[in-house]
Amino acid sequence: MSTLSSNKNWFFRYKIYHLPFWFVYHYMWWTLSIGNAWAAANNIVSSPYAIKYCFYVIFQAIGVYFNLYFLIPRFLEKGRYEVYLSLLFLTVLCTAILIVPGYYVSAWLSDQPFQQMYGRDPGDYMYFFQINTLPSSVASTTLGMSIKLTKNWMRSRRREQELEKEKLETELKFLRSQFNPHFLFNTINSIFVLIHKNPVMASESLAKFSDILRYQLYECNEHCIPLGQELNYLENFIELQRLRQDHDRVDLTLRYNVQHTADLEIAPFVLMPFVENAFKHVSRRDEGNNWITLDLSLAGDELQLLLSNSACSGDAGTELIHYGGIGLKNVQRRLDLLYPGRHKLTITRDENAFHIALRVVLSERAAAGAVSIEREHGLTLISEA
Repeated sequence: MSTLSSNKNWFFRYKIYHLPFWFVYHYMWWTLSIGNAWAAANNIVSSPYAIKYCFYVIFQAIGVYFNLYFLIPRFLEKGRYEVYLSLLFLTVLCTAILIVPGYYVSAWLSDQPFQQMYGRDPGDYMYFFQINTLPSSVASTTLGMSIKLTKNWMRSRRREQELEKEKLETELKFLRSQFNPHFLFNTINSIFVLIHKNPVMASESLAKFSDILRYQLYECNEHCIPLGQELNYLENFIELQRLRQDHDRVDLTLRYNVQHTADLEIAPFVLMPFVENAFKHVSRRDEGNNWITLDLSLAGDELQLLLSNSACSGDAGTELIHYGGIGLKNVQRRLDLLYPGRHKLTITRDENAFHIALRVVLSERAAAGAVSIEREHGLTLISEA
């Protein structure tokens, strides 16, 4: 069974199944041309016509794959339609022209008169081109494109469905992790205590808390949102976390180098799991240094997040595997769906710290109208015990 499975995997891995597909396709074409399946099979296997048949199989396969793997990615998918149609026409034309010599080679190798084999004069080259090879080449190219575009459409639909499912699951899990009684009561209680100590700060904290609730419930339902909006939410979240950390000593250092975000968009909650986990996993030593460092920068359309937090050296090594409120695997999966080939995530654990390095290439908004958010470079915020 294992040998059979290995052979099957090899058969599909190297796309060997393409060969029987083309042989069967041209056999069916030949059967339709002469109206006799048995005669077509006999001609292919044991007659001089087999040479002509091989010309059809080889050159049409070359033409089809040249279109699928070179012309379509280079020109059609990039919107260069005029160039693509011109090159596709030349490809079909050249394919049909190259197949015609197969008729002459078959007659030459069989030592039979050309007139006797095909019922046409050897000089009637255009007849074979117009009646046989050109229509067949157009048909095979159309078939190949139909299969390829259908597969691409199905893959795109499947990816959209997975992305939507992942988005809903992620939002649900994130909301559950944030809107639980522990989070709500602690935050409200911290604001309540501040009302007597520092009314101004309490008012600001309540406004940030309200913004977080509004953002998570109403403003992040789109597939992508303005980058400035996400960063504003991130800033509010960090401020509330600092407020909740007043019973511990955690030094929080933030460095922002993000400007002119109005024309860029990002999927909601891409950065949040890592920031949330930094606060969740930061060390709680009574004596010693407890710290979180966040470095966020934007270079062109590439957003970089460097995040580190102190950790107790006695933490279990498996904690790194499950690092994240929704787990590293789910975070990576969501990034793969949202930014395929456009991100790089590295999570490491040394003796005393966790380190996150994330790079994401963002896309531009269709209509950039939001005001950019500019932050000071090298801003350092420290939450006191």
